[in-house]
Amino acid sequence: MSDNDTSSAKPSGDPTDAETSSTDLVQVVLGACSAADADTVFRALGSRFASDRGEDTPAQLSDTHPDTWTSAFLVPHSAAPLSGTILAGSVIADLQGGPVAVGRLRETLASGFAVEATGSASGDQEVDLQLRLTAAGNTA
Repeated sequence: MSDNDTSSAKPSGDPTDAETSSTDLVQVVLGACSAADADTVFRALGSRFASDRGEDTPAQLSDTHPDTWTSAFLVPHSAAPLSGTILAGSVIADLQGGPVAVGRLRETLASGFAVEATGSASGDQEVDLQLRLTAAGNTA
């Protein structure tokens, strides 16, 4: 392999790696949902962007306390639309990162789910966005 070897394929490895541009990194926190729905969202995003999750599957640790799941995604470019994404209920997704990358990740989510913005906060270099995801076509 030469030093000039470049690839346009989806990046591999941990997106929290020091070589990753922080403006392309989006932290995603999912909550108020089942482990199966969290897995659906993370697998859909992982099929389009490099993630720190690998093959890790969300697990429900308690029946009495709500669980949250986190992952970081490298979002350097727009991705192909999502397909085949079915949720049993709604998912609250908190996105945190650079404004352009958060916007790209939101667009990707909107291609496979019904997306409703429920809150946002912006700073100089970062945006926090809360979304409610439901199955596409579901208005409940």
